[in-house]
Amino acid sequence: MANNTKNNQATVAYDDASIKTLSPREHLRLRPGMYIGKLGDGSQSDDGIYVLIKETVDNSIDEFIMGAGDKVEITIEDNVVSVRDYGRGIPLKSLSAAVSQMNTGGKYDGDAFQKTVGLNGVGVKAVNMLSSEFTARSVRDGEAHTVTFAKGLEVSDRWESGVEERNGTFISFRVDEEIFGKYAYNMDYVEQLVRNYTYLNLGLKIVLNGQEYVSKNGLLDLVNDNLSEEPLYPPIYLSGDDIDVVITHGAGYGESYYSFVNGQYTPQGGTHQAAFRASVAKVVKEFFKKDYDPSDVRTSIIAAISVRMNDPVFESQTKIRLGSKEIAPGVSMQQFVGDFLTMNLDNYLHKHPETVQVLQKKINENEKARKAISGIQKKARETAKKVAVNNRKLRDCKVHLTDSKNPLAEKTMIFITEGLSAMGPITQTRDAMTQAVFCLRGKPKNCYGLTKKLIYENEEFNLLQAALNIEDGLENLRFNKVIIATDADVDGMHIRLLMTSFFLQFYPELIRAGHLYILQTPLFRVQNKKENFYCYTEEERQKAIKKCGATAEITRFKGLGEISPEEFKDLIGENMRLDKVRLTKDDPINDLLEFYMGVNTFDRQNFIVNNLRIEEDIVDDIA
Repeated sequence: MANNTKNNQATVAYDDASIKTLSPREHLRLRPGMYIGKLGDGSQSDDGIYVLIKETVDNSIDEFIMGAGDKVEITIEDNVVSVRDYGRGIPLKSLSAAVSQMNTGGKYDGDAFQKTVGLNGVGVKAVNMLSSEFTARSVRDGEAHTVTFAKGLEVSDRWESGVEERNGTFISFRVDEEIFGKYAYNMDYVEQLVRNYTYLNLGLKIVLNGQEYVSKNGLLDLVNDNLSEEPLYPPIYLSGDDIDVVITHGAGYGESYYSFVNGQYTPQGGTHQAAFRASVAKVVKEFFKKDYDPSDVRTSIIAAISVRMNDPVFESQTKIRLGSKEIAPGVSMQQFVGDFLTMNLDNYLHKHPETVQVLQKKINENEKARKAISGIQKKARETAKKVAVNNRKLRDCKVHLTDSKNPLAEKTMIFITEGLSAMGPITQTRDAMTQAVFCLRGKPKNCYGLTKKLIYENEEFNLLQAALNIEDGLENLRFNKVIIATDADVDGMHIRLLMTSFFLQFYPELIRAGHLYILQTPLFRVQNKKENFYCYTEEERQKAIKKCGATAEITRFKGLGEISPEEFKDLIGENMRLDKVRLTKDDPINDLLEFYMGVNTFDRQNFIVNNLRIEEDIVDDIA
């Protein structure tokens, strides 16, 4: 067979005709993932359609940063996105080039724009070239210039004089279904994007579909609006030149950070977040004049940091991790953040003894808990290392999230499955470059109310923690998506709940950072000789039956092990259905866990009775 393969390869022509040069437009439309991450259908917050909104709005935010225009209007209707700002307006003669020619823009010399995100001259061009309809209009001092495009090719060009509109830029686009397929905007994701803009730009008003958003307290509002538990002390808000930080502690485990550079959310952190983590521990240790372990200072921390700088260097086109070692020539990021906290955090602690008392009590509790499990922890680490050499529970992938300069890093994911029967078909059909599989044995332990000691005593949790590499926080998380993949039955739902409880209890930061997902698996397959449909709801099943007609053949899936490897290619490929597990201020972790995972209570019993639904076998009359 090997010889046949070689012979077949030898017959493939490779000559001058095989060498092709693509225009920037052709390359972008052929390989959009290199510019916007992934495509998606709008069901995930990091899908490409939201990246395109952000690339457009970023330019309006840059105008605000430069002191031009304090209002941005965004409308989304019938999948057409429109963004109108009241800044300076793109120079009229350069409008067409600015929105269509790669590496063309006004942000290269550092004078017209400073401390912005859009530095590579790609953003709005990508929006243009990936849209079936695209319009750009600029108004400056009574003159207006409007250009329209289709799939990146100019269609019309119009100039006007004597217009009475305010200066600014208007961009409108419809994402090209030829590239993205069917998609829909989830307005919750767009709203969160808008809120982040207002948190980081005090005085900015954004109107989204008629609803006005504005922040009075900046980064402090962001932390307060995202707290899912009552903080142990009022959040500390410190602001300085080109830096803002918020610090508080909760009652749980782990570390949670929201980090930003020039208004760009960096969910994977980077040099500014690393400097912040190190500096917080150092300042607190020096204030108390005690050699606390840094982990004891940071456990349960909930914090945010925002910095502004010229020419930030990100580790990927999607800008989710900062790589700049210096914030300015000759000034390291560590020095800048460290000096700021040394002065301001130390001053705050001296002025607020009530916060100091609560903080020290929390650190002492963390220290006591850490020392109580130190022996077990060491043994568990050694076990995990030995198992890693020949780990039957983990089928690892070749690229990891820590390979930040690899364009595939952001596509990495791990499926947490129940049993070898489910692990088998996923392992056989997965993309071994970016998709890993971890096999659970039986039902995990209900961890509600238990301490972190459980992780090191329970082999399943210990090996999972090691596979994810999250023992010391998310800095070295190995997968961008952690996906719970269980059967679509009662046992599967129970395991899903137990695993979600594990992450809520010990690693809520994994959820806050948007890494935890649930894989939706189909309940039915409806097919005839020509068509094949996977149905996740009864409504989808009925529609598929109508499409397939009288010859429809219906299969009810009871577990992942019943789905063949060939079928899994569709279920875990580009069109996989994922539900992101999200935490908001309206989702108090302790209350949720106590209600659903605590000892039996009348409240939960009543909830079950009131929501009980008896499902009967459905007999279909397909004739």
